[in-house]
Amino acid sequence: MYAIIKTGGKQYKVAEGDVITVEKLAAGEGEAVVFDQVLTVVNDADVKIGTPVVEGAKVTGKVEAQGKDKKILVFKYKAKSNYRKRQGHRQPFTKVVIEKIEA
Repeated sequence: MYAIIKTGGKQYKVAEGDVITVEKLAAGEGEAVVFDQVLTVVNDADVKIGTPVVEGAKVTGKVEAQGKDKKILVFKYKAKSNYRKRQGHRQPFTKVVIEKIEA
């Protein structure tokens, strides 16, 4: 059984026991989170596709960790005008363990 959920403007295919990294959520480590924007639920031959979400379906998980990704460099450059700008960015994330899929 797996589901496709939407969070942080992105879609994730999840199954029970999966560990996913999503955009930062406002929840502490060890807290439970509920994803209620479930787009599709597949259970063997039984497929439920939402329009846009499946009614009454939810995916619950537990926050394992909060953190930041590796640093990326953002470099802006314009030729012949001596314009150079270097900037770094570390995107915050939340690591979630999927515990239960209800459909």
